[in-house]
Amino acid sequence: MTAPTEPRTRPMREEFTDIVGAALDADPRLAVVLAEISADRFTGAAARHPDRVINVGIREQALIGVAGGLALTGMRPVVHSIAPFLVERPFEQLKLDLNHQGVGAVLVSTGASYDYPAAGRTHMAPGDVALLDTLPDWTVHVPGHPREFAELLSAALLTDDLVYLRMSERTNETPFPVGRRFRVVREGRSGVVLAVGPMLRPVLAATAGLDVTVLYAATVRPFDAAGLRAAALAATPDVVLVEPYLRDTSTAAANAALADVPHRVLGLGVRRDAELRAYGTADEHEAAHGLDPAGLARSIRGFLATGGR
Repeated sequence: MTAPTEPRTRPMREEFTDIVGAALDADPRLAVVLAEISADRFTGAAARHPDRVINVGIREQALIGVAGGLALTGMRPVVHSIAPFLVERPFEQLKLDLNHQGVGAVLVSTGASYDYPAAGRTHMAPGDVALLDTLPDWTVHVPGHPREFAELLSAALLTDDLVYLRMSERTNETPFPVGRRFRVVREGRSGVVLAVGPMLRPVLAATAGLDVTVLYAATVRPFDAAGLRAAALAATPDVVLVEPYLRDTSTAAANAALADVPHRVLGLGVRRDAELRAYGTADEHEAAHGLDPAGLARSIRGFLATGGR
């Protein structure tokens, strides 16, 4: 007899196109706005709903402007592209056509910080979450597993909020129930390590054998200050933030959560001090930023070893 196998985990982009395609059939308020990226994945939905699947071409500013216009009419726009084309290039339109107008949209990016290294720096956006942090009212999800992404996306479609979902091809082995609170994955006494999204996989490897609490976040904005504070007060208040985007993106939020408590915070993520110009592979970029298990172990162990000195 053949042993049963676990169902195949589908990539986040497959979950995205299937969930949104089905939602278009069920919700006449929903519209999808594209700028060529993934247009081939929506051909069936576009044939069924030609007035609600809009491809503006390689015009990223128009991508957000059209979404803002749709939202002003009462529609719920889902906007999709590679991260630098969705957040960095049309940032002024995000600020004016969405935030300033007081309307919502669901932005779904792909590519993360360095998922597509063969395409070069133009396709990398490690600063996307930090950039959105300059605007109010955004909910930011960084799921570490396709099942988490599917649940977060389905919930976002039912709201009128400003929501950013950051897809990645780098994922954790297993999903966790999603929510606004940081999840305790492992308890310890010598410090707290917060792993965001797909960083949980290397963090668990890097902290094996360490007496630290490991927290997991699939939602980073709003920042769960209460959850971080509770974990830090139950252990040594030395906190390491491991984020799959720009280093120190959430350091200010962590410091604010512990403002009345003597503490230390180490922010780890994509380096700010060097521009990597070799394309390489995603694994090589991860190692160059010190985000592989070996690099994280060195940084975390070195930081904890200096506590109280």
